[in-house]
Amino acid sequence: MATLIDRQAETASAVTLTFDVDGWPGHLPGQHVDVRLTAEDGYSAQRSYSMATPADGKTVVLTVQTVDDGEVSPYLTDVLEVGQQVEVKGPIGGWFVWESADAAPVLLVAGGSGVVPLMAMIRARIDSRSAAKFRLIYSVRSPGEVMYASELAALPDGVEAHVRYTRDDPGGQPGRLTTTDIADHGWPSSIAPRCFVCGPTGFVETVADMLVEQGHMAFRIKTERFGPIVSTEER
Repeated sequence: MATLIDRQAETASAVTLTFDVDGWPGHLPGQHVDVRLTAEDGYSAQRSYSMATPADGKTVVLTVQTVDDGEVSPYLTDVLEVGQQVEVKGPIGGWFVWESADAAPVLLVAGGSGVVPLMAMIRARIDSRSAAKFRLIYSVRSPGEVMYASELAALPDGVEAHVRYTRDDPGGQPGRLTTTDIADHGWPSSIAPRCFVCGPTGFVETVADMLVEQGHMAFRIKTERFGPIVSTEER
């Protein structure tokens, strides 16, 4: 069982939850957990959530975006209180992960709450003092929906972030992520960066196609997607 020990508002619709999990074995940045809720009548619902930070003892940190008609996220963001428990299973996943021993440049592309596991990679890179150069391209609807805004505004040397606003851009023209965004703010394929793309299914497929069109080898592009088309996961 996981005991909630802290909760912090991330945006108007997202909350970062910190859990203490007895016997937690540790995890790699990019992995996720399954959170299961069980009602008094025995009905249960389970969703997957990416971890937002690298391993730190028994601590598991999740940033949860509220899905209005969801069965799990509204409870986690609006009801669960410090000291209460939920059932957590994990860590899960071993492919969509970044390891600090890899010094290759890294391109991270996030759509909405897909930034969560990518932020874990950025934090792991900073904590490990890796020499790998990181670039994040983050597509989000408006400034008010940017997760980890203060951290992204104060990244250390070697880690860069570019935010693309799709609906409300106070400093420019809003719109969906384009091949120009990828070319201008990503890495050239000639230096063989590791690419991680996370977000809604359609977003991930579009970005992966853009990367391939720009010469990135498919085996260097790792994707993590969520949405009703392929799953009921909320990230």
